[in-house]
Amino acid sequence: MGTLQANFFISLDGVVEGPGAGDDFALAGWTGPYWSDEIGQVIGTGMMQSEAMLLGRKTYTSFKDGFANTPPAHPMHQIRKYVVSRTLHAADWGNASVISGDITAEVARLKQELRGPLIVSGSTALVHSLFDAGLVDEINLLVYPVVLGQGQRLFKDGSSAKLTLTHQQTLAHGVVHLTYAVEAPAAA
Repeated sequence: MGTLQANFFISLDGVVEGPGAGDDFALAGWTGPYWSDEIGQVIGTGMMQSEAMLLGRKTYTSFKDGFANTPPAHPMHQIRKYVVSRTLHAADWGNASVISGDITAEVARLKQELRGPLIVSGSTALVHSLFDAGLVDEINLLVYPVVLGQGQRLFKDGSSAKLTLTHQQTLAHGVVHLTYAVEAPAAA
């Protein structure tokens, strides 16, 4: 059985919106000044260890556009991608398919079929629904030493869970890589 891992760039105040320079967000690109090869290695290692990616439509489109000029052998073109969308009927970027309908049932089925990690990068609304359904097994964060004061948060109001820290690593420029196992909903 596979696991579902949610991967995010996150500010100290919990904002996950607009980490890339081309994102549609007033403060887009806030991770750029902190980029390092070490951060790239962490991201690449996580991708290479995964069996597939789960993406919302907007993230899928952003990734497709962002990796359009990379060589066909780039891992982002090769990795199996599942795109969650109610409006997209076909996915035309390497090794991708669309899932719709009962998303939680489809993701639960995928987790049963896969042997390795199914990773979600970005796609905040998708992660909110999967987290609420108890389908997220692990949260990987690259925490940036910046406070944004606005934007989408990783956890929506009312979310709760017990998390256990399983990995921590300080990277260049004060960025911290944290991995948490999601154990169970927190007691009310």
